Amino acid sequence: MLKDLPLSEHIHQHCNESMERALLAERHPLWARSCPELKDIDFIRLGLLRCISVVDSGRHFLQTNEQIYGQLLPHSTYFKSLKSHRRTSMLEAFEQQSYHLHSETLLSQDIE
Repeated sequence: MLKDLPLSEHIHQHCNESMERALLAERHPLWARSCPELKDIDFIRLGLLRCISVVDSGRHFLQTNEQIYGQLLPHSTYFKSLKSHRRTSMLEAFEQQSYHLHSETLLSQDIE
């Protein structure tokens, strides 16, 4: 764990590694698909940002995200992705690997 990285970079690295592990954990994951409008890793990042943001609604979050990060995301794309069964399966696989990664990090720091 590199201590001189900003929090956003730690989150980015953790998400990428968790996603790689999730893809490798299954031979042909049914949830693995390319979505050019909103990539799965960006969907996860947006979900984390939404959780830690101080905003009133999903629309407010998208407006704030556009102002801060310059990322324009159509409202319909974002809200449809929240209801996707495929993305739910992807998040479950991602979460398992994220948990294992956190556990490994804690054990390497002698935290049980």
